[in-house]
Amino acid sequence: MAIAKAERLMNLALCLLGTRRPLSKRELRESIEAYLEAGSDDSFNRMFERDKDDLRELGLVIETVESLDGEVGYLARRDSNRLPPITLDAEEAAALGLAAKVWQQARLAGAASGALQKLRAAGLPEDVDPYEAHGALEPRIPVHEAAFEPLMLACRDRRPVVFDYRKATAARPEPRQVEPWALECWRGHWYLAGFDRDRGAERVFRLSRITGRVRARSGRYSAPVPDVVTVRETVASWAGEIADRTARIRLRSGSGFPLRAKAVSVRELGDGWDELEIPYGHGLDAWLVEFGPDVVVLEPAELRADVVDRLRAVAKG
Repeated sequence: MAIAKAERLMNLALCLLGTRRPLSKRELRESIEAYLEAGSDDSFNRMFERDKDDLRELGLVIETVESLDGEVGYLARRDSNRLPPITLDAEEAAALGLAAKVWQQARLAGAASGALQKLRAAGLPEDVDPYEAHGALEPRIPVHEAAFEPLMLACRDRRPVVFDYRKATAARPEPRQVEPWALECWRGHWYLAGFDRDRGAERVFRLSRITGRVRARSGRYSAPVPDVVTVRETVASWAGEIADRTARIRLRSGSGFPLRAKAVSVRELGDGWDELEIPYGHGLDAWLVEFGPDVVVLEPAELRADVVDRLRAVAKG
């Protein structure tokens, strides 16, 4: 079975690399014997999708192209799958090893390990251990949201997606059509930055609020994709990191340590409460709601109203 699959993957790779134009699923099925032997269209589709994902995980860059009549085709351009000679010094190898260790808790761990093996085969110095510990702290990025992997692949392949999203102020999720740009981890939460087609503007979505399955859509992006620095600034703004004023809150004593760490000033009120002045930017209302009854917003009035609206939405279920 392993030999049969390896032969099928090799044949698919050769077809995609050898064509000068995108090949449809039908053409690929007619060109590869193993696909012709598939019992049904559903069986072939499942086999083809698995094989395509396996080739991409092995490093083959496969493009998805939609023709003018709406038919989807696939090809692997030779110039996109040819790498120049790779030379890495000890510091660069250590940086790659550190990046690979970051993903140990995610499903990307296997891909990161495979990437380092390919780099060693391509010239990574034999006397350098990329997994060697380089400090007392070991960084990790936990990934628990089911939406992470399909969104990561959509960002990589530049594929529009559709998903149901529940805003903190809404009782029910709403469908969103998004052109995904990048995923960013901020304060331990994952965010997707992209272009919201329904609203015609850039938006940031917290992955923990995406419900159901992320569905990919065919077609090209309708909005330009900004560079990664701009995306990070956008996520920082939406996550509340860019503050242009301050807010006053009451905080229960012995709680809310992340808020205390960012506080401009702290004053004891007695009866188990403190008064804090904290930076106020976009997204602060969503953050304050996470502390529940331990926080009371004093001012400004619009922040207090936003927090109350979010709590009412949560109470409605």
